[in-house]
Amino acid sequence: MRLLGLALRRLAASLPTLGVIVIGLFLLLQFAPGDTVDALLAQMGGGDPAMAEQLRHFYGLDLSVAARLGQYLWRLVQLDLGFSAIYDKPVAAVILERLPATLLLMGSALCFAFAAGMALGILAAQRINGWPDTLISTLGLVFYATPSFWFGLMGIVVFAVRLGWLPPGGLEDVGQQAGGLARVLDIAWHLLLPTLTLSLIFLATYLRIMRAAVLEVLTLDFVRTARAKGLSETAVLTRHVLRNALLPMITLIGLQAGTMLGGSVVVESVFALPGLGRLAFEAVVQRDVNTLLGIAFVSSLVVIVVNFLTDLLYGLVDPRIAGRD
Repeated sequence: MRLLGLALRRLAASLPTLGVIVIGLFLLLQFAPGDTVDALLAQMGGGDPAMAEQLRHFYGLDLSVAARLGQYLWRLVQLDLGFSAIYDKPVAAVILERLPATLLLMGSALCFAFAAGMALGILAAQRINGWPDTLISTLGLVFYATPSFWFGLMGIVVFAVRLGWLPPGGLEDVGQQAGGLARVLDIAWHLLLPTLTLSLIFLATYLRIMRAAVLEVLTLDFVRTARAKGLSETAVLTRHVLRNALLPMITLIGLQAGTMLGGSVVVESVFALPGLGRLAFEAVVQRDVNTLLGIAFVSSLVVIVVNFLTDLLYGLVDPRIAGRD
């Protein structure tokens, strides 16, 4: 219960940050040239000034910035994200259509990066200064230094165009009528290449953090004591080293949640995935302020929830966290 109370207090402390993000983004968007009406008129092929004024009055764009901000915050308190003039439907409905794809991409990329980074970091630490350590560290540096969009484009060229092993984009086959397990496998097959593309940069970070953490824990007194008792290296690693070395890795999950959301914008654009990242890009191009603000609000909620779950996991791995609070 103390652990849950700690996590809930940190969750409550994140709410003012959420308000600052929404207000700050709302004010910044006021400096952007054009508005939703300009985008609508461009789609219609133009319009006279009278029509533009009527549309601005209909959408409340003729009000002052303070009045519009007050109206938006009041709607936000009522969990109303507004109406998207570009998509002609509520913003909440537009986001709910795109959110599952982003959560699938983020979840699969995070799981792969965490598991592979942990395994490679442990292997590098056990073979310190040997050829496995050198090879793994070099690959991590290459993954970290190479832009994710380049990995995505090269993956499409090699595995989709040349070899024909993987689909070049999309979340699932357009003509796919199957459901159940067949649809799950089809979506997983389409997400394989985007997941690898998004996860490689984070995998490089995780393996370097895990390598450093394992090397540090291996020098501590309780590890020497465990070895003196005659425990095997496998037992020492699994029972004593791994749990303590995981702490910085878990911390990194919460810190990189927002970065991974930002990276999904590029990956979803490269692979034509119908997610929040691609929706944000479309909203910026079409000057759909309500949709862009709704994406920022939902994305901030996702990051806060991930950090909340990270706090719970951190406390389970290290019970001293809840005890010190």
